[in-house]
Amino acid sequence: MIVGLGNPGPEYARSRHNIGFQVVDLFAERHGLPFDKFQKRARLALGTVRLASGWSGRILLAKPMTYMNLSGEAVGALAAFYKIAPADILVAHDDLDLPAGKLRLRPGGGAGGQKGVKSTIQHLGTETFPRLRVGIGRPPGQMDPADYVLQAFSAAQEAEMVFVRATAADAIEVWLAQGIEATMNQFNGAAT
Repeated sequence: MIVGLGNPGPEYARSRHNIGFQVVDLFAERHGLPFDKFQKRARLALGTVRLASGWSGRILLAKPMTYMNLSGEAVGALAAFYKIAPADILVAHDDLDLPAGKLRLRPGGGAGGQKGVKSTIQHLGTETFPRLRVGIGRPPGQMDPADYVLQAFSAAQEAEMVFVRATAADAIEVWLAQGIEATMNQFNGAAT
């Protein structure tokens, strides 16, 4: 299962906080998987993916519709329903502590202040699930981080993020085919 974290609704669609949704949307588009199912408070795309590397398998893409801070409610319910082990769940999300455009994959760990990840840890009952962290950078000056993450990228940042989203979708493909260690080795620190 590949989970993108974000907030539902058109007003949040292009926000920094929704980079997880944006990445899984691009991955779904690449592989012709429509988000045409709603289950356990999440939009889902299910299907078989065949990668250029030769890997093939059934996957579940999920976008929790619970708002960011309650994302784990959907992730936990889906994991239980589909009997997916936490180690087989990749969660893509924004990260304020990474420079804008940088990627960092991890096999587990704490939430690092990301409330969607915190909720997911709580509902999966473990910190041991892979993460695809997409850097959005720190807010400028004294700006409130809560306001910053809900803003859309500037035009210049958006031009860069097109490539960042594509690289993140590439990382998902490597994770599926080769696992978290190989993906970390190839993509950690990657940017445009």
